[in-house]
Amino acid sequence: MALLEVKDIKKSFGKTEVLKGISFELDRGEVLAIIGSSGSGKTTLLRCLNYLEVPDNGKILVDGTAVYDSDSAEKYTDKMIRELRLHFGLVIQSFNLFPQYTVLDNITLAPKLKIKEAIKNKTLDAKLKAAEIEKIEKKAAELLSMVGLSEKKDSYPCQLSGGQQQRVAIARALALQPDILCFDEPTSALDPELTGEVLKVIKALAVEERTMIVVTHEMEFAKNVADKVIFMADGVIEEMGTPEEVFDHPVSPKTKAFLSKSLESI
Repeated sequence: MALLEVKDIKKSFGKTEVLKGISFELDRGEVLAIIGSSGSGKTTLLRCLNYLEVPDNGKILVDGTAVYDSDSAEKYTDKMIRELRLHFGLVIQSFNLFPQYTVLDNITLAPKLKIKEAIKNKTLDAKLKAAEIEKIEKKAAELLSMVGLSEKKDSYPCQLSGGQQQRVAIARALALQPDILCFDEPTSALDPELTGEVLKVIKALAVEERTMIVVTHEMEFAKNVADKVIFMADGVIEEMGTPEEVFDHPVSPKTKAFLSKSLESI
């Protein structure tokens, strides 16, 4: 069974149909790269997966369990939506770290709030709070080590480079242990010399067989790291396959035209 099943996802904004029926599957440990021109629907798809946008139609299943079903969407409470979002971690272009918090606090904030809510809902004994917080801070230290920023734990975002901020954002997304980690153009806001350090972290996560969806304009990364590649155009999946199939043997004229321009820089 696939870890992620996306079935006929559609999304419109007013009269503009952005997603016109997106379907694909992703197995546990696979890396999916989504490529395509601006306006093709890539970011909207990620936002639908993370419940930042509500699809108009379709189903999303994680490990066989429906986390979204348009037939029953009106039944989803705010609490349910918060829980559904925990299946997906999201790293976006602009980092969005909290400027008033240290690096360590940025990473531990959401897990600590989760503990606070669990105590409030009496699903966690308040006596265990200190021990759970200790676990969270230990995990955060491990994540900072993984992204190469252990020495920055007490720094504030304004004291970090863009590449360092993005690596902290990756650690923060991993702190809640999502089933699937999503990246939306994670290097587009970075100078070329900082892009490599972020891609290095993502490649390391791929080696660890973390399940990831990466919307990217980095064709070399998509070609060499992804297990599957989707090329989107005009709100549909124009082409889907292995990197070799999509990059070396594209079928669609739109894919060929896009790659002929995009691969010039590789």
